Formats: sequence, structure tokens, C-alpha cells
Amino acid sequence: MSTNRSGKIFVNLPVRDLKRSVEFFTRLGFAFNPKFTDDKATCMILSEEGFVMLLAEDRFKDFARKPICDATMCTQGIFALSAGSRAEVDEMVNLALTAGGSPAADPMDHGFMYGRSFYDVDGHHWEVFWMDPAALAR
Repeated sequence: MSTNRSGKIFVNLPVRDLKRSVEFFTRLGFAFNPKFTDDKATCMILSEEGFVMLLAEDRFKDFARKPICDATMCTQGIFALSAGSRAEVDEMVNLALTAGGSPAADPMDHGFMYGRSFYDVDGHHWEVFWMDPAALAR
């Protein structure tokens, strides 16, 4: 059996207002797969390997047995996205804040790694970070 578990990842997130969430993430530069989009759900494309299914809360309940967490009151997860540079980190977080998101934590700067974070319009916690490629090679 292979110990390499790499593959595509699909994160499913409940949202209160699908249209509002799509508008928010569109302003951040994300695209959506129309094959997996209807009035209850959409597939946000992060990369060729990563996707976020934004599901209206009533649709999300079809898949979950436990109550949906109110992400404005509780942390259900922290979703981290890599960026190509420090400037890209700042650009995405600034776009998120302009589009209706809110700050989640103070910026983090360790020299070789830089990151900032925000809450989206549903309260989900997102981190955007850059890591110096030289630090990864060590």
C-alpha cells in the first residue's frame, strides 16, 4: 500500500447566503466550476488539486449529522492558502477586507514566512501565507 496520500482535496463549507459568498470570493480572484454549481452549491477552484464546495446551509445539512457550527461564534477550522509572494499575501487579504471580510489575527512575520488572516462573510477563518522557497529546501 502506498504511503503517499496526495490527491485532490474538496473542503465543504456551509454558507448562509450562497450568492453573497460567491460575490465575496470572486472579488478575491477565485473562479467557480459551472458543472458543480446550482442555486444550493458551487465549486470554488483553488488550484488543479484544491477545491472548496460552498454549500447553502440547508444543502450542507444533507451531508452532516451534527449541527452546523456558527462560524461567527466558533472556530470550525482554519483554512490556509499559499501565496507566491509577500505582496500577494497583502493583496488577497486587503481584497478580502474590502469585500466585506474582517481581520482574524495580527500579521505574522518570521522573515522566511509571512502571513495574514481574515474571516470571510460567513465567519470562516482563512490564512494566506508566503514561505521563502529557500527555507523549504533546508
